[in-house]
Amino acid sequence: MPAKLIDGKAVAAQLRASLAPRVARLAARGVRPALAAVLVGDDPASQLYVRNKVRACADTGVRSEVHAFPADAGATALADRIERLNADERVHGIIVQLPLPPALDAARLLASISPAKDVDGFHAQNLGALLQGRPRFVPGTPAGVLRLIEHAGVPIAGRRAVVIGRSTIVGKPTALLLLQRDATVTLCHSKTPDLAPLAREADILVVAAGRAKLVGRAMVKPGACVIDVGINRAADGKVVGDVDFDAVREVAGWLTPVPGGVGPMTVAMLIANTVEAAERTLD
Repeated sequence: MPAKLIDGKAVAAQLRASLAPRVARLAARGVRPALAAVLVGDDPASQLYVRNKVRACADTGVRSEVHAFPADAGATALADRIERLNADERVHGIIVQLPLPPALDAARLLASISPAKDVDGFHAQNLGALLQGRPRFVPGTPAGVLRLIEHAGVPIAGRRAVVIGRSTIVGKPTALLLLQRDATVTLCHSKTPDLAPLAREADILVVAAGRAKLVGRAMVKPGACVIDVGINRAADGKVVGDVDFDAVREVAGWLTPVPGGVGPMTVAMLIANTVEAAERTLD
């Protein structure tokens, strides 16, 4: 029997709808959640991602600002703008759209965002809080991955989970979230030998390696829940994931499509973090 598809678009829409009463309660107290996005350069993918975030904000009643800079913008100008946004009480969340041009130090710019407004969850303080099991803002993609697994009703506690990809943005936080839900977690990466047999042990397999169709049918345990985080452009121009969708669908128990799986959840979780940041200002 083919895998059950986990519809990220539908789950994201449910999440955004659930935010409406919270946004209304904030409005009653004179607060409108606001997200500021810093965009550097004219990369088409980055521009598309920011437009999607702006659209999701509008759909949820969250105000958005886009602070666009040319690709040759200096670090000082960007740092000054972030400092102004940190001080602006009308702005509750700040993101810097990645990747940045190579001349800019992304880590330094992300570190300059106030942890209380770091709704991407990339600041060292927020990642440290996640490591300690008391997160403030969880990065949107890992949070979305967990929401999809839970929505599908897939048990996590006591199960074997394998995460392929060790980035600070996706792989490591996802592994931590699964561990905190009592899964036994293996974190794999490009230097992991014998990847296939490790992947076949997984009840939950999260693939965030950035390699098109890296995971095929032979790497998936029958009945496993497979979450495909990858977004790659194939030779024919189509967007494909890190999982060979057609092949894996025949063996997995649950599977996310690309597009329409994790991507919408990333944006929805970002909006949820922005609403939470606004709520925290009233505590």
